[in-house]
Amino acid sequence: MDRRDTIKSMLVGSIAGGLILSACQPDADEKKKSGETSDGLYGRTEKEKAHDLKVMGETFFNEHEVATIAVLCDLILPASASAGSAVDAGVPEFISFIARDIQSHQLPLRGGMMWLDHEATKRFTQAFILCSIDQQKQILDTIAYPEDAAPESAQGVKFFTLMRNLVLTGYYTSRMGIDDLGYQGNTPNTWDGVPDTVLAKHGLAYEEEWLAKCIDQEKRAVVAEWDAEGNLVN
Repeated sequence: MDRRDTIKSMLVGSIAGGLILSACQPDADEKKKSGETSDGLYGRTEKEKAHDLKVMGETFFNEHEVATIAVLCDLILPASASAGSAVDAGVPEFISFIARDIQSHQLPLRGGMMWLDHEATKRFTQAFILCSIDQQKQILDTIAYPEDAAPESAQGVKFFTLMRNLVLTGYYTSRMGIDDLGYQGNTPNTWDGVPDTVLAKHGLAYEEEWLAKCIDQEKRAVVAEWDAEGNLVN
């Protein structure tokens, strides 16, 4: 099992336990049915809408920091044979939004990228994004495993832990990430009625008319309707 498969297995377990993934973008028909507004701010109060629009219009990271985030995204979760990379899924933009929305992340993220550049300059005499992939991985290997990291790398460890969490959150709440997980959401179970052996044990059997009405798998998502006399009408 590779790294991506390990992550997927952990996340599928989280979803089964009740994790709600809400970053999927529905198509136009789904938006209309759900009542989502054209500005993409479904389910928000007026105050929350104003806040979100303000945050989306702001800028925090400079060009160098944006480039560094993109490099880190690709190193943390690169493309595989079956799915695109974190950059392909728009994770750098997600992280940029989160940094503006949750301002307590700003200092750790900016400071962490400064730490990376300082470490890269000390080791390889150039900024982190200018280093080769092998050199970049050498630096990240010193901070990716907290239990093995040196005390003087504490800032880098905290930064990389935060960045890794943001990358995985951004990716696996995107359409691409959810498709990669194979997550289908809640779907009705297939039910074929009480087994024949159990019915026979009690001297019972289904009437063909009711089988046609109640055991039609093509209609299993249809909500039953009854008339005033209690008769099934659909």
